[in-house]
Amino acid sequence: MKLKSLILGACSVLAMAGFARADTTLTIATVNNGDMIRMQGLTDDFTKANPDIKLNWVTLEENVLRQKVTTDIATKGGQFDVMTIGTYEVPIWAKQNWLLPLDNLGSDYDVDDLLPAIRSGLSAGGKLYAAPFYGESSYTMYRKDLMDKAGLKMPDKPNWAFIREAADKMTDKANGIYGICLRGKAGWGENMAFLTAMSNSFGARWFDEKWHPQFDQPEWKDTLSFYVDLMKADGPPGASSNGFNENLALFQSGKCGMWIDATVAGSFVTDPKNSKIAKDVGFALAPNKEGVDKRANWLWSWALAIPAGTKKAEAAEKFVSWATSKHYLDIVAAKDGWANVPPGTRKSLYDNQKYLDAAPFAKMTLASIKAADPEHPTVKPVPYVGVQFVAIPEFQGIGTAVGQQFSAALAGQISVDQALSSAQQLTTREMTKAGYIK
Repeated sequence: MKLKSLILGACSVLAMAGFARADTTLTIATVNNGDMIRMQGLTDDFTKANPDIKLNWVTLEENVLRQKVTTDIATKGGQFDVMTIGTYEVPIWAKQNWLLPLDNLGSDYDVDDLLPAIRSGLSAGGKLYAAPFYGESSYTMYRKDLMDKAGLKMPDKPNWAFIREAADKMTDKANGIYGICLRGKAGWGENMAFLTAMSNSFGARWFDEKWHPQFDQPEWKDTLSFYVDLMKADGPPGASSNGFNENLALFQSGKCGMWIDATVAGSFVTDPKNSKIAKDVGFALAPNKEGVDKRANWLWSWALAIPAGTKKAEAAEKFVSWATSKHYLDIVAAKDGWANVPPGTRKSLYDNQKYLDAAPFAKMTLASIKAADPEHPTVKPVPYVGVQFVAIPEFQGIGTAVGQQFSAALAGQISVDQALSSAQQLTTREMTKAGYIK
């Protein structure tokens, strides 16, 4: 009997111990970009240090992710404990009290090490509401071998006329090489991220100072006409379906002479394991139109945030701290080399000679981030902030609707004039409905 009692007692103690240390499962929504995929493969470091925290990943294509996390947080669905969102959502959602401030990232996190432009874009009221996983601007990536073959030299600060000339000379459709690859997939964060930044470099703007849409102005006609003509002459087939990941695959396989897109792509296009043209890639600033003092570079950070509705805030903040820490950068460097650490978030990374030596894109990435000016994104004055987006809640819906019109123009389904007319009408209607236009 005594032995039986002892066994039962021991079992009871073990059961109580197990109950006291109940596992917490964090559901994390993230985008299917290469850096996030890599992070999922490195989380053993986190779970070993936090054995009571389990991780459940929901990895989605960019447009789908944005739709799902926006719906979840706006409806208080509570589906996610950590969300991957960006510099567009953070200030707006923080103002709505939809996000928790990140007050307990740990004594060794070093918030002051975050690049000022990136930190500012993820803050509201002086508080950090999302921690940057990586930061980016945009720049011009090009094949040096094809540039040499064309008898041209890429300037550090190209203009659009040079880009058009180079694309024409690089294009060799008989051999499956296209002079340029640019985003065409519809979405406020897909083709409209690129086209809004491009429009800035042509002197265009989304709205005048009284919130009237400006798609009926010549600067937007110049932007969209140049883009459609360039892509029809020198872009790949089916470009209206291509976003960041599709163009990355094309560029890595040697199909594109140039690609103007996110600076985060630098490590992927120069990685000899995945890129056929790794040794031939050069980098330059995003273009401008000659005489226009704005370039087609944006400012963005994919960041990790905690929705206010989670019941697992403490565990969620531990994970956010780990994934965006200096320690995480060291983990990536040890496994995959310094060139592959998430870029664009910390000043100390750009003071690290090992990184600068390993990453030929590092200095151009930092220069592009510093060149972006969200407070003054356009040549003419505007009532909004944001470089490749307009920082108002309505922009998600409007930007995607306009993106669909512009994607249709690229596909040849409608004319440039029709796309601009539709964009003007639908944006005027939505801004009037929302009360911006009196």
